[in-house]
Amino acid sequence: MKLKQYLYSQLAITFFPIFLGLYFITSIVFLVKIASLTSIITINFFELFTLYTYVIPQIVFYTMPISFFIALVLTLSKLASEYELTVITSFGLNPIKILKIFFPITLLLSITLLVVSVGLIPKTKFLTKQFLDLKKKEANFNIKASQFGQKFGDWLIYISEEQDRAYSGVKLFKTENEKDQFILSQSAVLNNDKGELSFKLKEGKAFFINDEELNQVNFESMHINDSIADSKLENFSTVYDYWKLQIKRGTNIDDLTFFILTSIFPLISLFLVITFGYFNPRYEKNRAVAYSLISVVFYYILVKSISDKIFLHALYIIPIIWVFSTYILYSKTIKKEY
Repeated sequence: MKLKQYLYSQLAITFFPIFLGLYFITSIVFLVKIASLTSIITINFFELFTLYTYVIPQIVFYTMPISFFIALVLTLSKLASEYELTVITSFGLNPIKILKIFFPITLLLSITLLVVSVGLIPKTKFLTKQFLDLKKKEANFNIKASQFGQKFGDWLIYISEEQDRAYSGVKLFKTENEKDQFILSQSAVLNNDKGELSFKLKEGKAFFINDEELNQVNFESMHINDSIADSKLENFSTVYDYWKLQIKRGTNIDDLTFFILTSIFPLISLFLVITFGYFNPRYEKNRAVAYSLISVVFYYILVKSISDKIFLHALYIIPIIWVFSTYILYSKTIKKEY
């Protein structure tokens, strides 16, 4: 039990600096991307923070598997370089028993990453698109007072005064099906009902003019909806329904396979951990970091190159190939020595 706690403490000491460093760098990249949106829409600090919270699952997903795998390798290599692994092995704990100690926490991590990638990331991406769609709509409603040539959807619009989305002296005009439509309203307000924007006109007149007749309609209240084309943003009900629909359509399947295979990467790479972590400091150099980075890059290339061609079949083909290959590597190196 004390040995288990000691190994976990050594893992924590190694893991958190790596993870926090990668998290900070990745956060900067995402914040720059979010800040670039200010050229299209106007957002305040709270909205900027909201968008950042939406990308936290993506940051965790991209940094956690790499950080944990490298931390595991570095933990064992550090113990090996300080001859602690030699002492541990002398007490009868071979590499497989060390691997069993790290297995539960690695399994828990992979399950957590599956929840984050398959569950949270699609939801937060939907919320981000919904937020940006709303802000773009609001930007299109940014009508200035006493300016000609402004458009509100298909309508040409002119307003006399504007204050905090409340307008007065509103005039709207458009031509549709060879019929001119002209609306006069004393006042109007912009309504936002759960992201659906509409223009509510009060106390006005509407004129419909063609070559043969002119019709006038007096109104106390009029709503103009769908003046701006709605985006093709679909509703997000549940994660299961979302992925079921994507698989049925044959879309985003490569994302699903990438999410799952990346989430289980630390779990199926445990043989690599002991292969790279174990070495004799008297006769061998510590190349744990280099080997770890090479294996991470190779795995990601393997996932992207194969999953794009065989799609869902990659979910069992790649793990089988990876576990079998890493076990062969372990058998021909560390298993012989320990």
